[in-house]
Amino acid sequence: MARYELTLPKMGESVAEATIISWAKEIGESIEIDDIIVEVATDKVDSEIPSEVEGKLIEILHDKDAVVAVGDVIAIIEIEGEGETTVKTEVKEVVKELETQINEASITTKIVSEGGRFYSPLVKNMATKEGIGQKELDSIDSTGAAGRLTKEDMLLYLKTRDNVSVKPVKVVKAVTPTKIANPVKTSANLMSSGEDTITQMSRMGKLVAKHMINSLQTSPHVQSFIEVDVTNIVTWRNRVKNDFLKREGEKLTFTPIFMQAVAHAIKVHPLINVSLDGDNIIQKKNVNLGMAAALPDGNLIVPVIKNADQLSLVGMAKQVNGLANKSRANKLSPDDIQGGTYTVTNIGSFGSVIGTPIINQPQVAILAIGAIRKTPSVIETPDGDFIGIRHKMFLSHSYDHRVVNGALGGMFIKTIKDYLEAWSLDTIY
Repeated sequence: MARYELTLPKMGESVAEATIISWAKEIGESIEIDDIIVEVATDKVDSEIPSEVEGKLIEILHDKDAVVAVGDVIAIIEIEGEGETTVKTEVKEVVKELETQINEASITTKIVSEGGRFYSPLVKNMATKEGIGQKELDSIDSTGAAGRLTKEDMLLYLKTRDNVSVKPVKVVKAVTPTKIANPVKTSANLMSSGEDTITQMSRMGKLVAKHMINSLQTSPHVQSFIEVDVTNIVTWRNRVKNDFLKREGEKLTFTPIFMQAVAHAIKVHPLINVSLDGDNIIQKKNVNLGMAAALPDGNLIVPVIKNADQLSLVGMAKQVNGLANKSRANKLSPDDIQGGTYTVTNIGSFGSVIGTPIINQPQVAILAIGAIRKTPSVIETPDGDFIGIRHKMFLSHSYDHRVVNGALGGMFIKTIKDYLEAWSLDTIY
């Protein structure tokens, strides 16, 4: 019999470690190819790791809640064959790359938290490079599992470091909702009464909060709004949606149509499809549209439709529905949420008419789509004007005023408006 080393695979861009959430298999249990072995969490997404071999689980090397580096062996599976150990070549390359990165950023200051908080090699290297001592490092607020300090925590801290004073170490612990027996002072200006319930934010909630604060501190947000008549689209979709479902096996919502309009507008105005690195504007070659979607716990995540400008309406519908279903089932992979260049959020699905969305860094703009409503409108005809009922909605465009001026921000959504209002009732999908 041979021994197969199950390693933590690469989890996406800039992800060097993950936390073990739970083991789906126990020692001694038989395993089939593609059986889920373990569930892990990174700072971006939770993922299930399947087995690429058939055999029996004989050893688990890391317990639940352990933080494991990419490339580390996490379990041993006994498989048929000769030899002692089988290790995939690509895993060796990942481990070698990580070792190289660690060696190049050799640690000159010993980082060992007196508060018991875990620091990954990446965080230690960042602290050393930026001259952050032990006491200062212990004072940085964390969002990782069990109080772990993440790369994103460090980046956010470094952006505001000049205004941050050293505070006592803050270790995040799991908290069960409890009633407060006596009034408790929770902050300098906030008092909690005996009737209040205090619940700690979820791991994902804290990450989203950090991301939003970072975005507002990074980009001067400016908004433009425009009203769009989508009567032809509503009429056309109502007519073809049943045939579309029967023929393509997919529901036809409004979202794929709106995504096509956004992709078209990006091709017309490519300076929206950029990111800013210091004084350098990075022009993105691919049009990868982020689509805000709900997770089972109520938080939002942004899966990405890759090369959206190359998709037909049918292809777009399949991508939109597939990513939405994976989001609802908490089945998104790390690759599903990587590489976005522009984000769209459909606030209309919650009944909102207008919103001012926060930019999804490092992008420079985001579009919010409001609810479609029947409204009385002035209709111009060769025989005169009259009042009629039309289906309309608002587009809300937030953009980074450092690189996108009001003219470009406004023209971009005007291009989307023109695309949607020119929709033909004879459109063939």
